[in-house]
Amino acid sequence: MKKNIKERLEYNDEELKIFLDNPKNIEILTKSLPLLKKTIVIEVIESKGCSSQHKIGDKIYFDGSGNLLTKLSPKRICMYALSVLDTLINSAIELMYAGVDPNEMRFKRVGCTDIGLECGGWGRIIMELKVIDRNKVN
Repeated sequence: MKKNIKERLEYNDEELKIFLDNPKNIEILTKSLPLLKKTIVIEVIESKGCSSQHKIGDKIYFDGSGNLLTKLSPKRICMYALSVLDTLINSAIELMYAGVDPNEMRFKRVGCTDIGLECGGWGRIIMELKVIDRNKVN
């Protein structure tokens, strides 16, 4: 495991020691395996006037660690949609680390930062998070 961490994070011996001496890092590593088996799916559930043309039913995929899965996601993803996903995805990952089903999260919807035509913007999309088993991805 030490060798894998050292290679993946490109640590020297001193940096690896600092990493491994932090109890939070060890705890996260021991709880990380279930995250490898999960996929975070962000689905567009409302769309009106989106200049990037995100439509209802579009899905943006992330692995259980929060990395965008570009091959599964739309070819074009609006930066203003992505920018609001960090807190939502981080919350889901924290719940998984705590052993709680992130699908039970109370507030799992976000809107892009465009305020919509009615308020002087162009449009708006609303997205919802769900976490599924990796083997159930399309």
